[in-house]
Amino acid sequence: MGILIKNGTVVNAHQTLSADVYCDADKITAIGKDLEVPAGTQIIDADGKLVMPGGIDPHTHFELLFMGTVSRDDFFSGTAAGLAGGTTTTIDMCIPDPGQSLLEGVSVWKQRAEKAAADYSFHVAVSSWSTRVSEEMGEVVKTHGIPSFKHFMAYKGAYMVDDEAMLHSFARARELGAIVNVHCENGDAVAYLQADLLRRGVTGPEGHPLSRPIEVEAEATNRVISIAQITKTPLYIVHVSCKEALEAVSRARLSGQKVYAEALGAHLTIDDSVYKSADFDEAAGFVMSPPFRSKGHCQALWNGLQAGHIQVVASDHVTFNKEQKRMGRDNFAAIPNGTGGIEDRMSLVWDGGVRRGLLSPEEFVAVTSANAAKIYNMWPRKGLVAPGADADIVVWDPHASKTISAKTHNHATDFSIFEGRTVTGIPSATVARGRIAYLNGQLRAERGAGRLVKRYAFGVAYAANHA
Repeated sequence: MGILIKNGTVVNAHQTLSADVYCDADKITAIGKDLEVPAGTQIIDADGKLVMPGGIDPHTHFELLFMGTVSRDDFFSGTAAGLAGGTTTTIDMCIPDPGQSLLEGVSVWKQRAEKAAADYSFHVAVSSWSTRVSEEMGEVVKTHGIPSFKHFMAYKGAYMVDDEAMLHSFARARELGAIVNVHCENGDAVAYLQADLLRRGVTGPEGHPLSRPIEVEAEATNRVISIAQITKTPLYIVHVSCKEALEAVSRARLSGQKVYAEALGAHLTIDDSVYKSADFDEAAGFVMSPPFRSKGHCQALWNGLQAGHIQVVASDHVTFNKEQKRMGRDNFAAIPNGTGGIEDRMSLVWDGGVRRGLLSPEEFVAVTSANAAKIYNMWPRKGLVAPGADADIVVWDPHASKTISAKTHNHATDFSIFEGRTVTGIPSATVARGRIAYLNGQLRAERGAGRLVKRYAFGVAYAANHA
């Protein structure tokens, strides 16, 4: 049964027009006025609303084993929450255990993702270097359709990768036509500061931002940009949180280097005052890395979005409940790092960006969907409302509001870092793979309805000429 979305305004990153949209099976097949559709077609009335590409969140961590526990949202609950917020595709971080085969990691993640309610892909983490890793990177790209590799400069003793391994991995990625993703924090500096703070008796959540100051992010960002320039590898820096790191990205881009930057909806809207709470549960709930910064850095990120130096807003969705956060009750370094946000990501950007006049609706589509589709080689299949594209669509009500709360959200955790925040601009309907997955407040997510999106690699010539 097809779906006709009528009376709406279609908004793509490059164009806005008044038109109806018809979806047949899992594809958009027609756009225009007075479309002829078969009897029995499902109708969604989008009068007064915007019809946009479904959101793409390229940074999630579903059912991740991390810091001695497992994140709360699995691939079903996480993608279902995304559908409630207008996100129809995620790219999850496949993180093999240290020393584990990359291919074994991909196999594990594929099994976990079989329950996903929306389409998904992966980035595969590289934490060490060997001939086997090099060979498996080729298999990951060519056989599995995953041309992106994640590197952690943080989390010493776990996922942290050294400069030598990055040099080899980056060069191999470029050879394969893949892009590299990097978490930029100096892991040695963080470990030193954590030990120093604990030795001085700082054990509460307030120690988290003190152990990860701006300098550790700025240094790592500058260093990885240089490594990517040496190897001529396209680089995507995840969760930029401070002005100094953004300035490093801007300089590199202005010099012609192929560097992309991502901000998080949380870093755009929350400042570091949250760590001052005397309530452990409240303060620990905001422990994530990099930590939240002062308000001036929040504004710098908005400025970066406006200027085009930040191309994508993601969520870095990894949820833990209060009891899990209490694992670090006497040691802030043991508080599981991570916060939720996939359901709220798009509304936060609309409310804080479009409503304030910082972004246009077209720019909103770019930073929440189209840019990620292009950077990660899913466009024009994803990130576009056009004939032939996947039937992944969000019908957006720019005037409707909601108050975010753990009592009503679809995340599998018992608190929300956005608790009590009212946002204007929310989905009224989400169509995923040609199915109505969310409509007027009712979530209709189907377990296992999502599919793995195989992505193509950049040509070697493209990678060489656009580094």
